[in-house]
Amino acid sequence: MRLWETCEIRLKKAYWTDGLIEVISVANKGDWVRIHSVILTSEQRSTAVPEDTKSVPLEQWTKGYLHADTPLGGEATITTRTGRVVSGTLVDETPHYCHSFGDFVPELQQAGDEAFAFLFGGSKK
Repeated sequence: MRLWETCEIRLKKAYWTDGLIEVISVANKGDWVRIHSVILTSEQRSTAVPEDTKSVPLEQWTKGYLHADTPLGGEATITTRTGRVVSGTLVDETPHYCHSFGDFVPELQQAGDEAFAFLFGGSKK
């Protein structure tokens, strides 16, 4: 699963179409968004890289300000904070970090307590 597929997507606008409400995801010009693009396909990858790396495309996710109104999944052009102009597929509006450090591991807490006691003296917490 790709990173941008695991994050919540929050682009929603409703339109009335033939008696039904159709929800279409759209980002507006000037919005802070994330785009996705493929830099090299697996066929274009160097023969010098390991086989498992070569078997997948080289991808990039970039954040920036949108140049024009674009539906989710549409081709978009953005300007990054550093002034680069980049094009790709719109995948998120107002992107945020959606990762964690995983589930709580009691053994790591115990190891941290032991390291603290060793380095700074005293008993374990």
